[in-house]
Amino acid sequence: MSSVTVFVGLDYHQSGVQVCILNEAGDVLVNRKVPDDWQAIVALVASFGESVHAAVEACNGAANLADQLVEQAKWSVSLAHPGYVARIKQSPDKTDWGDARLLADLIRVGYLPKVWHAPDRVRELRRLVRYRQQLAARRRNTKLRIRALLRDHRVKITECNAWTKAWIDYVRETTELSGESRWIMNQHLDDLEHIIQKIKAAEARMKQAVTDDDLVKELLGKSGIGLITAVTIRAEIGRFDRFRNGKQLSRFCGLSPRNASSGQRQADAGIIKAGNPELRRVLMQSAQRLIRYDIHWSKLAAQLADRGKKKPVIVAAVANRWMRKLYHQMATYGLGYESRN
Repeated sequence: MSSVTVFVGLDYHQSGVQVCILNEAGDVLVNRKVPDDWQAIVALVASFGESVHAAVEACNGAANLADQLVEQAKWSVSLAHPGYVARIKQSPDKTDWGDARLLADLIRVGYLPKVWHAPDRVRELRRLVRYRQQLAARRRNTKLRIRALLRDHRVKITECNAWTKAWIDYVRETTELSGESRWIMNQHLDDLEHIIQKIKAAEARMKQAVTDDDLVKELLGKSGIGLITAVTIRAEIGRFDRFRNGKQLSRFCGLSPRNASSGQRQADAGIIKAGNPELRRVLMQSAQRLIRYDIHWSKLAAQLADRGKKKPVIVAAVANRWMRKLYHQMATYGLGYESRN
């Protein structure tokens, strides 16, 4: 078996994997599709070299394949950022052959735009967090349907606050709804009750999943952070020490202001359109709590308001600075789970 180093690009699909193998000079040794199985991939590459540096675009299933190649074949595998890889292409055409070739060449020359290969435990926690987020979205949509049905019948409830037990009991018993509307309302209320129970079960599962996580314990001791925020940060950010500074972390979270300057014109265009929107939503909610209950951030918010800034801008600015500060407080606590990178 040859001991030379080879560079492998993997264009992953559920139906198969396009494997491109380059030598150190950049020559294509083989570019072929194999079944979606790590052993088939290793068998193809084994005849060309035993020191393997591989790259695969981060997508659904790619991390699991990378885990198998790292653990079973002892390869060095990096996950590539799909968006940045697409921008590097020199052709508008897209083929599996060309994609695998590009990944292999980028890992060969050391120019691969990498993303963090999260450990399996972090990915499992991420799935749990996103499941709860899906349930919360269903709850929100169900409440909107209930509100819409009440407005359609011009039902106004002033005796109690919305979504309290008394309010829901009133909606169930009111005679202002009848016929099909009454049946539909009962279905919505039953759905809402069921979703709320599933959310509680998911939150209990989240709490159980992080009982031994030192980073989550440290986060829970910070102002403005509750269980959902702490677990979401742990799942989506993973390790604070994988970022070079607080500015990079804030940008990853989608909280940094976006510059829209050109020539002599200097302007901002809101926050950047990047990052996980659900993570950004959770951090924005935390910033609102900080503005309300933490004197330091309340003062900053007041200063921004005196300068004529609108509330959404104020909240985004507080969230941005808060995450930068949190980075410096938490960067030493990023080693709770084993990491491959």
